[in-house]
Amino acid sequence: QVQLVESGGGLVQAGGSLRLSCVVSGSIFSINTMGWYRQAPGKQRELVAVISSTMSTNYADSVKGRFTVSRDNAKKSMFLQMNSLKPEDTAVYYCNLKFPGGVYWGQGTQVTVSS
Repeated sequence: QVQLVESGGGLVQAGGSLRLSCVVSGSIFSINTMGWYRQAPGKQRELVAVISSTMSTNYADSVKGRFTVSRDNAKKSMFLQMNSLKPEDTAVYYCNLKFPGGVYWGQGTQVTVSS
């Protein structure tokens, strides 16, 4: 059974930094895409960043230049380094994993940025 567990969320002041982690357990297909999504209160879940198993990345315009996604395939882990955080980055951040035959989500981790 595939499970994703996020960690690293918390409360930070505007301009600060946080690093989120996502660890995958269970058997997964080696060719896959992992991503971070977020959902703020009253809003739809949105893409933040994705990274393929070949390390190709893509970011939402709102986080380009501030956030960096990375992964360690050997440890089945993914990370999101978030710098220059803004109050509008406040949301629950979810880890996502996609591969042929499967789409999986983590339980989410809360990120709160105070002004």
